[in-house]
Amino acid sequence: MRRIIRLRELLLALAALCSLAAVGWATPLAAWFDQQRTPRLSTPAGWPEPAYDATQNPVTTAGFELGRRLFYDTRLSKDGTVACSSCHQQFAAFAHYDHRLSHGLNGANGTRNAPGLANLAWQRDFMWDGGITHLELQPLAPLGNPVEMGETLDGVLAKLRADPQYVAQFERAFGAAGNDGQLIDSQRFLRALSQFLATMISADSRYDRHVAGREKFSAEEQRGLVAFREHCASCHTEPLFTDHEYRSDGVANDDIGRALITGKQQDRGLFRVPSLRNIAQTAPYMHDGRFDTLEQVIAHYRGGIAPAALTDPKLQKAASLSDAEATDLLAFLQTLSDDRFLHDRRFAEAAAR
Repeated sequence: MRRIIRLRELLLALAALCSLAAVGWATPLAAWFDQQRTPRLSTPAGWPEPAYDATQNPVTTAGFELGRRLFYDTRLSKDGTVACSSCHQQFAAFAHYDHRLSHGLNGANGTRNAPGLANLAWQRDFMWDGGITHLELQPLAPLGNPVEMGETLDGVLAKLRADPQYVAQFERAFGAAGNDGQLIDSQRFLRALSQFLATMISADSRYDRHVAGREKFSAEEQRGLVAFREHCASCHTEPLFTDHEYRSDGVANDDIGRALITGKQQDRGLFRVPSLRNIAQTAPYMHDGRFDTLEQVIAHYRGGIAPAALTDPKLQKAASLSDAEATDLLAFLQTLSDDRFLHDRRFAEAAAR
């Protein structure tokens, strides 16, 4: 009898919704459901506030969908063959799977490994050397790089303005033309991309559920967490698993790193500390992609660090890992994979069509 009553209540509720739709509520209801499907820039429990000020560019369904389409559009490159997604593939946590260096026009190699994309709203600067200092400006670096996308901002805007579908999407996202008389301008282009990028939040790994008390680690994973906090966390600080600083990764090569931006001798060979979230999906590793596996990365920190870099006490901590701790650490790093993020259809290419 109770089930019959509940079914009757459900039918009455559906009938009420239909009645509301008949009197003009269809559009608000559709908008409400759209909002539920659109990712939001919200701060997970225990996290700091984002560095990106979204009050100046609030996420909307139309803006997010426009940014997603732009992210997967090869027309952003000079010859129409390279999209943002070419080097940032979702199944690889938006890194470039199986490529040590980023690939661009005519299959040319870049000079650094394409990092994974997640939690970008919490970064204060971007690129391995910190050459970009705002999320909304970050797309300009690959866009104008002659090896990567090789296009100009004016060239991209001209292509978008010639596409009636893009014209309609920009109007839905941002309204009528701005002060310069252009419906599609550089600010709107970059802000649409930023709405998509800023909502790429990865915060539902097994680690997150363990910290929240919703899931237990195995004994090996728990020991790995202890080893991580002892040997690695001073640079890869929880919960974002980066301290956002520039440090030596102990690799010896000709890339001067941060010094390219600052011009300071003391910044030679320093690179932005990458987040370890989804690290198991983002091989190959390091700024030059020289390591294919996490085992190789751990072995490097235990015994392959360039002698000049060993003066860093933080690297000395990593070098002191025992055999048992290294094994446990590898198990712990697997818990940082966020399957929900890796398979979230809202960020997928198919959803952009």
